[in-house]
Amino acid sequence: MASERYSFSLTTFSPSGKLVQIEYALQAVASGAPSVGIKAVNGVVLATEKKNKSILFEDHSTYKIEQITNNIGMVYSGMGPDYRLLIRRARKMAQDYFLMYHEPIPTSQLVYRVALVMQEYTQSGGVRPFGVSLLICGWDEPGKPLLFQCDPSGAYFAWKATAMGKNNVNGKTFLEKRYSEDLELEDAVHTAILTLKEGFEGQMTEDNIEIGICNEAGFRRLTPQEVRDYLANIQ
Repeated sequence: MASERYSFSLTTFSPSGKLVQIEYALQAVASGAPSVGIKAVNGVVLATEKKNKSILFEDHSTYKIEQITNNIGMVYSGMGPDYRLLIRRARKMAQDYFLMYHEPIPTSQLVYRVALVMQEYTQSGGVRPFGVSLLICGWDEPGKPLLFQCDPSGAYFAWKATAMGKNNVNGKTFLEKRYSEDLELEDAVHTAILTLKEGFEGQMTEDNIEIGICNEAGFRRLTPQEVRDYLANIQ
């Protein structure tokens, strides 16, 4: 009961030392669609479930996996509208960096700046935390794949492989069993699909999952045809 008294204030700590609104934001993430990120020796894979609420929706009209720069991509679990705002901010920050230093922004720098924005929304009056966790992947020279997770609190971590959203505990357990240090990108794509399958309801098709890959050629979202081919290999 004590924590409920503080649950409507973002900037007031509860007696147990928690900011309850941030915990609620993390619950919004945990009930969102699953997303998976896996770092391989020669790239990074992002994959996410994208189920439409109605068969009348136009497939592939909106995307969950987005490109920020030529070599950085992002996906989320949680609230889509919050994600769109962070995408816009991230792209602007990447361009600001390029204008100032005349080189692409390093992945860790972008993650740090996005996390700073998310942290501001935990310490300001009249706002609420972002209801999203982000997976940000990048390829920094020379030959360095990177994968980060960014939470509503503004905390960020580097991962070898992780899962967010619904069934994230099962997803992480599955990844712990399947992950190896010498994983190749192709195998990482298969592992990402199998991880999503752990808690997937219904038939998995190219219309209800999205996959993005990042390697030395840069970041790109796989076409529905490419996703279909990967699914066919697994089934």
